[in-house]
Amino acid sequence: MPMVIILIGVAGSGKTTVGRLLATRLGCEFHDGDDLHSARNREKMSRGIALTDEDRLPWLQAIRALVERCLAENRSSVIACSALKRKYRDLLVVDEARVKIVYLKGSEALIAQRLVRRAGHFFDPHLLKSQFETLEEPSDAIVVDIAETPEKIADTIRARLAP
Repeated sequence: MPMVIILIGVAGSGKTTVGRLLATRLGCEFHDGDDLHSARNREKMSRGIALTDEDRLPWLQAIRALVERCLAENRSSVIACSALKRKYRDLLVVDEARVKIVYLKGSEALIAQRLVRRAGHFFDPHLLKSQFETLEEPSDAIVVDIAETPEKIADTIRARLAP
């Protein structure tokens, strides 16, 4: 049965890196939710301006459409998407049996260190504090500690997804 795995977490938690590894290990496609942000949203974040719910809604709707398309076409996928609030995740989980949320959890200090080393991304590291303030940790997700290597994290997720 095709499945969509949505990796959530704050910026710098490893969604893209782990997502690509996980997709390879599962033999499915990977999609980075950041690719679906509007130019306006990217520009705001690059200037250190946090997005509002209104800014995020078209982006979340585009990700939901991607989830629906993958399921309709019987394509398993891994999607990286911050989805910091419960209402965002509720919009994305169109089928509880086939859409799984995986929360990449880490301390603010660890993630801040990672963001300082990250190059070539539009996200302003100064927004990390606002991401943690916005974050509503999920109670119904697979939770994985990001202190391990990306390979170990991907393996842990794969094992926890197994029936």
